[in-house]
Amino acid sequence: MTNVFVDSRRDLRERAFQALFSLEFGGDNLTAARFAYTYDKNEEEEAELPLFLLTLIQGVSDCRREIDKNISIHLKSGWTLSRLTLIDKSLLRLGLYEIKYHKETPERVALNEIIEIAKKYSDEKSSKFINGVLSQFVLERK
Repeated sequence: MTNVFVDSRRDLRERAFQALFSLEFGGDNLTAARFAYTYDKNEEEEAELPLFLLTLIQGVSDCRREIDKNISIHLKSGWTLSRLTLIDKSLLRLGLYEIKYHKETPERVALNEIIEIAKKYSDEKSSKFINGVLSQFVLERK
């Protein structure tokens, strides 16, 4: 039986998160995207990478300075971006990119998807924190 979530938008978001997390330690977008996409597949090195995956990774990278500034503004007093875990920081960046810059995805969908990924890779406290920060951006846009 095949996994119906392989190459779904959620799967590709999760792989984008994995690539963005790995980029915190260095490397380039394409290599990180290729590894995140193929590490658990029986595909050749030259597998075609989905455009959605590449768009998310490149978009976060291109807008990272502005994304980080926006996240910092919305953190509670006493919190800084450097105080966040790399997992939470990567999830916030990906979520905010999709909410604010990737018009193809409805904001609430982007928010819910990031929360679900946060539940998988972080703890309940972090998923609530990410929800709280990103929800501010969704509410501002109304």
